[in-house]
Amino acid sequence: MSAVPAREAMPMVDEPMRPQRSRTATRALDLLMRSLVPVVLALVAGGILLLILGRDPLQFYSDIWHGGVQQGSWQDSAVRMAPLLLIAVGLIFVFRANIWNLGYDGQFLLAAAVLSGWGPSLVTHVPLWLAMTILFLVAAAVGAAWTLVPAGLKAIYETNEIITTLMMSFIGVGVANILVKGPFQDPSVNIPQTKVLPINKMLPTIPSTRIHVGVLVAVAAALVAYYVLTRTAFGLRIQVLGANPRAARHVGVQVRKLIVSSFLVSGALIGAAAAADILGLWGYSRANWNPAYGDTVIPFVFLARLNPLAVIPFIAFYAVLSTGGDLAAQNANLPTDFLLVLVALILLFMTLIEFVGRRRELGQSYLPEGLREVFRKPLIRRRPMGTEETA
Repeated sequence: MSAVPAREAMPMVDEPMRPQRSRTATRALDLLMRSLVPVVLALVAGGILLLILGRDPLQFYSDIWHGGVQQGSWQDSAVRMAPLLLIAVGLIFVFRANIWNLGYDGQFLLAAAVLSGWGPSLVTHVPLWLAMTILFLVAAAVGAAWTLVPAGLKAIYETNEIITTLMMSFIGVGVANILVKGPFQDPSVNIPQTKVLPINKMLPTIPSTRIHVGVLVAVAAALVAYYVLTRTAFGLRIQVLGANPRAARHVGVQVRKLIVSSFLVSGALIGAAAAADILGLWGYSRANWNPAYGDTVIPFVFLARLNPLAVIPFIAFYAVLSTGGDLAAQNANLPTDFLLVLVALILLFMTLIEFVGRRRELGQSYLPEGLREVFRKPLIRRRPMGTEETA
């Protein structure tokens, strides 16, 4: 019996490795093109704009690094992550279901006003851990409750949730200001604001740091959200609903109940973001205060492809950019709103890459499947004689 050469005896040894390497390379290229390139291009375009304005871009970005990371500043950036990350995770829940919750400002500010007005009296009568737990739950309940109207209209009448959440946001901001200027106002000051929480009655900090435990709550929420969305039946139903509502109904998913549930989870997390921000950093609410966290978070939610774990480094990046940007803008004699220009540039380059990616394979889209289908529908042009032409 003749011996079989080793190369012929195992002809398939290298074959299974090639597809795996190809998939790995594809994922790496996907990450590079879709997630990192818009950020890099935005920073480059921001540097060019700084040159046009007569500023040194290298010094500007160096000041951001110094003010956001060096000499313990990373702790301030970590504190700023808490509300941003909770809002991002809350938006991921509804975006995965192909639902738009754009009422984050109203949900956030209303929850902040309620817990700021009630918190100072609560923390003096009950143990701190119990008071913090109750206030987080109250803020989450307020944020969730403020989504009930758009959720009900969407579930029952299929009303456009973009319009209803925006309208409820305007109302929520107004109600929050009324509460701060009215029943919750601190009578000992002339400025319309609530009473200030004592420093020793705020969220405790991690030992040897300035980072409060609200940051850990936000990271834990991201981990739980990832598990729920990827490992549970609830997450699967959300994915099916986001991909195709008709298919979801066909397979027995209770679409109306799922729409309301998604809204409630999203609003609750946004309300919890208000609790982390007020109880961990500010200690009070002031009238006409609106940090507009949601507007700056949305680009990073889509850069992370609606992944609660992948959004953490993007939120960390923006937290550093935001924290250090205050010092950089001050040194460059620029308004702090210049940071919003960088966020807008990220959105711009995301849009360009999405447009090009629909014609060339540049990795997975930023948009959820259901929303991609909306953009894929053909445009109907009507001719004068009533005939139709599909573009």
